[in-house]
Amino acid sequence: MIRPSTAFARVRGAVTTVRSRLRGRMLPIVQNAIAAVAAWWLAVLLLPDPRPAFAAIAAVIAVGVTHGQRAGRALQLVGGVVLGITVATLLISVIGTGAWQIGVLVVLAMGAAVALGGGELLVVESAVSAILLVAIDRTATEGFEPNRILEGIIGGAVALVVSSLLFPPDPALAPGRAAQAMFVELGRALERIASALEGRDIDAAEGALVDARRIDDLIRSVELEVSTGRETARYTPPRRSARTQLDRYARSMPQVDYAVRNTRVLARHTLSLVRDNEQVPEELAAAVRDLSSAVWELAAAYDAPSHAEPARRLARQAAAGVAAIPEASSELVLVRGQVRSAAADLVRAAELVAGAPDELEDRPTEELLVHPAVA
Repeated sequence: MIRPSTAFARVRGAVTTVRSRLRGRMLPIVQNAIAAVAAWWLAVLLLPDPRPAFAAIAAVIAVGVTHGQRAGRALQLVGGVVLGITVATLLISVIGTGAWQIGVLVVLAMGAAVALGGGELLVVESAVSAILLVAIDRTATEGFEPNRILEGIIGGAVALVVSSLLFPPDPALAPGRAAQAMFVELGRALERIASALEGRDIDAAEGALVDARRIDDLIRSVELEVSTGRETARYTPPRRSARTQLDRYARSMPQVDYAVRNTRVLARHTLSLVRDNEQVPEELAAAVRDLSSAVWELAAAYDAPSHAEPARRLARQAAAGVAAIPEASSELVLVRGQVRSAAADLVRAAELVAGAPDELEDRPTEELLVHPAVA
């Protein structure tokens, strides 16, 4: 027999699980409901059909991918819905309904989408909409009915309005999440490199190199999200803070990309250094940890630009730390050089986040690592 306390704990755990699953997803669910209702009633007002199911269906299909996506993708989806309904409406009265008719309609709808130069979304949605018309509308064979096409247009238009105006996405949200994920991995990779140097640990150095190589995909993701966010910002009500943040990402990410590449090279030279079982100066690991701390400050600077100054200071401190290390071997020289290169990249990125003039990017590395930016 299950004790009441145990049963209560299980129920509470189930409720917690449900709440965690719904958290962050209720807004899209509400959006779909509002879009479906609005499309239905608008179609009832504008068209003679008292049950405009395709208006609601088109709205729900379209709103599912318009939230936070490129405007071009949203329009492709709406266009696919309308195209599929149009092809099916024109042909069902001629060929009838059934299994093989669905196949014919799918071929024709997708072929028309491809012939019109549509993307993958438009092609797929045209087929889906044609199938829905055959499966749902029992009066489809009674003759050509333009109302179905108009319902698709109304549903798609309502979806765009609901997603872009009533519940506009935050254009900077996805870029911010992608950037923070990238900075987390970059900072951790530098910390692992520092640990490998401190312990002259070959396994740790190999792990750090693997981790550093993975960051390339993350920086590409940030660039894609920034591009999408800037396009989204063009079609949503103005949010000055979001656009300002997107500008910071757009200005500085090329320099962060250089820092990522230099970190990867730094990890490779660190592995060679510890494999040679050479004496590693304590100052070298400390300098790499300063780089890691500079990355954490830079990550915070996108929301609070005041963190840009600590990021610059820590990066310059890392460069100064390795400059004082004697050149004992060729591998040590290479590691020192990569630390300075990464430090210079982080300084430039921090200055761009803080809004320093673009021409300061062209300053020599020595000047960059010694003198602060001129406001």
